[in-house]
Amino acid sequence: MTDFADSPETDGAELYRASARQLIWWRFRKHRLAVVSLVFLVFAYLVAIFAEFIAPYQPGSIEKLQTFVQPQVVRVWHDGGFHAPFVYELKRTRDPETARVRYVEDREKPLPVRFFVRGERYEFWGLWESDLHLFGIEHRKQKLNLLGTDSLGRDLFSRLVYGARVTLSAGLVGVIFAFVLGLFFGSISGYYGGWLDASIQRLMEFIRSIPTIPLWMGLAAALPIEWDPLFVYVLITLILALIGWTHLARVVRGRFLSLREEDYVMAARLAGASEYRIVTKHMLPAMTSYIIAAMTLAVPEMILGETALSFLGLGLRPPVVSWGVLLQDAQNLRSISLAPWLLTPGVAVVCVVLAFNFLGDGLRDAADPYGQ
Repeated sequence: MTDFADSPETDGAELYRASARQLIWWRFRKHRLAVVSLVFLVFAYLVAIFAEFIAPYQPGSIEKLQTFVQPQVVRVWHDGGFHAPFVYELKRTRDPETARVRYVEDREKPLPVRFFVRGERYEFWGLWESDLHLFGIEHRKQKLNLLGTDSLGRDLFSRLVYGARVTLSAGLVGVIFAFVLGLFFGSISGYYGGWLDASIQRLMEFIRSIPTIPLWMGLAAALPIEWDPLFVYVLITLILALIGWTHLARVVRGRFLSLREEDYVMAARLAGASEYRIVTKHMLPAMTSYIIAAMTLAVPEMILGETALSFLGLGLRPPVVSWGVLLQDAQNLRSISLAPWLLTPGVAVVCVVLAFNFLGDGLRDAADPYGQ
């Protein structure tokens, strides 16, 4: 109880009148790193939701004369004074010794960065058309490349924003399917036991024994290239969920084997409660802290799985834009040496995975009924 002594919401009898959700929230707020991670993840998912509006260009927009452009720096100081945000115009030159294309800033030509500008047309979630973007520059021959461009002159920042929608949603959708399966089969296996428990355990052992990489290689060879990319995305997510539910189910089974012998479960049976009510109202809430932590840790596992498979060419394929697909451009040392900014999607993956891990730690500590 001493954790809440310095909180104004928990003075006096307020602590004893607080609901379980309020207690969890008060504890969670004290985990600063978890709160920062939550804010970062909310921001990341908002960017993914409004990708068409935030990205200044379409992900497939090609500029043949702006290949491997280095990231541009947004400045506010020019000619000895402060100005509105701007970038310098780039001049395309060629190194006389290596014949490599280089881009040099023209310090005499600042290009102002404006907000809510008109640009390339897009369909927001396929519902309505618009050409309004959050920011951009009004210049016909040059684009605003905050994170540089790739080998085809496509803006990496725009592709990163669009890729966030696919990668982050794949993690959430995959975890939802995996948790439904894991909680369902794990609770049935641990609550009833007997031949039903043995059958479910053999099924889980069979799934866990399937070699993952050969499975994906076979699927990648079997999937027709002409299939709709959206259908392939859904299929990849479902397969990730079908493979990833067994670990949760095994842990839930072990917990149910111990919880079904507890006194409060026996009292619920004697009171005439149905088995569904005993499982959902009495046994599953006792695992709240573990379920919350497991969910937040399972999302980055799904994200890493999609990224790794797409990076190896076994998952999503172009024209689908995901962080794993973007990392395919950084598969050889030559590309990395010429354009190290192509590794930016990998940095985004690391940041999101760390944020989910920190958030999971904070939620687990906050929901733990035995925590201090």
